[in-house]
Amino acid sequence: MTDLATRTAPPRDGALRRAAPALLGYAAVRALGLVVLAMWSAARGKSAYTLLTARWDALWYTRVADLGYGYEVRLPNGDVHSNLAFFPLLPWLERLLHAATPLSYADAGFAVSLLAALAAAWGIFAVADHVYGRGAGVCAVLLWAVLPVGIVQSMAYSESLFTALAAWSLYAVLAGRWLTAGTLAALAGLTRPVGLAVVAAVWAAGIASFGRERSAAAAGAARADERAPAPSADRPSGRATTHKSAPEPPRAPGIARRVTAMLVAPLGAAGYVLWVGHRTGKGPLGYLDVQAGWRNGFDGGAAFARFVADKFTSFPSALAGAGLVAGVALVVWLYVVCVRQRQPLPLLVYAGVVTALALCASSYFGSKPRLLLPAFPLLLPLALALARLRVTRSALVVAGVAVSSAVYGAFWLNGSGPP
Repeated sequence: MTDLATRTAPPRDGALRRAAPALLGYAAVRALGLVVLAMWSAARGKSAYTLLTARWDALWYTRVADLGYGYEVRLPNGDVHSNLAFFPLLPWLERLLHAATPLSYADAGFAVSLLAALAAAWGIFAVADHVYGRGAGVCAVLLWAVLPVGIVQSMAYSESLFTALAAWSLYAVLAGRWLTAGTLAALAGLTRPVGLAVVAAVWAAGIASFGRERSAAAAGAARADERAPAPSADRPSGRATTHKSAPEPPRAPGIARRVTAMLVAPLGAAGYVLWVGHRTGKGPLGYLDVQAGWRNGFDGGAAFARFVADKFTSFPSALAGAGLVAGVALVVWLYVVCVRQRQPLPLLVYAGVVTALALCASSYFGSKPRLLLPAFPLLLPLALALARLRVTRSALVVAGVAVSSAVYGAFWLNGSGPP
C-alpha cells in the first residue's frame, strides 16, 4: 500500500483557498439540484422543503431532538420501529441549534445538513488532494455532488454529517494527526452504525504504522550488525575482546498519540450501543434487537441476492434486475481498481467496510444507494480519469451528469424517495 504521508499537507491559511474551486463547484451542483427539485415539486403541488426536512428518517431525527428517545411504532405484522435505531449526534445538533436560534427542529436539521455537506465536500477534497493532487480533489468532490442520489446530501438526514466526519478523520490519519482522527472517528460512531468503518480505518492505519516501525527497527539493527567489527582474538592473553552492541533505536514519536487515537475511536459507537442495551434491558446486543424490529441485519447479502433474483422472474422487472446487477458490478469493479491503484490502507479499509455493510445488509433495498453515499474513495479512480481530460471536456461531462442527477433527484424525491 502507499505510504500514509504521500503528500505534504498544505498550510492551514491556504487550505480554504486551495479547496475553493471544489467547494464552489459543489455548491453550484447542489444549488442546481435544489432548483430543479423546487420546480418539479411545485408542478406536482408538493413542497420541496417538506420533502427535504419532514419525511422518512428526517421525521425520526426531529422527534428524537424534540422528545428524546423512547418513541416506537408497532406495525400490524408485529414489527416494532423504535427511534433507538437512530444514532444521536444529528438530533443533538438539531436540539442545540434550535435552542440557540429561532429555527425549528426541522429547520435546524436542514441547516446542519447543508453545512455538513460543505464540510464533507471539503474533507473529500482534502483526502483526494493529499493522495493524488488538486485536480483529482476537485473532480472527486464534483463526482460526489453529481451522484444520482446526491439530493440526499441536502436532506435533513445524517449522511452528509457522517461523510464529513469520516472524510476529515481519514485526512487526519493520512496527515499523521492521530488524536484528531480518533476524536472524529468517535463522533462518526455517534452518527451512524457504519461509523465502525471509520474506526476500522483508524485501527488499520495504526496497526500498519506499528508494523512498519518494527520492520524498520529490525532492518536498522541488521545493518548495524553488518557494520560492527568482528571480535578480536589477537591479544596476548588469548581472550577475545568484546564490543558493545549497537544501541537500540529510540522509540518513534507519536506512539502514545496513536494508541490514544485507537482507544478513543470506538468510544462513540460502543457507548451508544451499550447505552441502548442498558435502556432496553437486553445487554450489549440490545441494539441488534432494535435493528431487527426494523428488519435490519447483516446476512452477507443473501436477502439482497434473493431480491435481485426475483426481478428476473418477469418482464419488464428483469430490466430493473439487470440494472441492479450492473450497479453492484460497478461498485465492486471500482473497489478493485482502488486496490490496484494502491490507495492508502485506511481508505481501502473504510470504503471496503462501508460497501460491505451497504450491500450485505438485509435492510430496505431501496436504501442501498444512499447507504453507499459515504463511500467516496470509490470515486477516486473516476476522479483521476476525469482530471486527465482537458478542463473544457471535463466541465462538459460534469455539467451533463449534474443536470441528469438533478432531474433524477427531483423525480426520485417526489416518488418513492430515500426511505
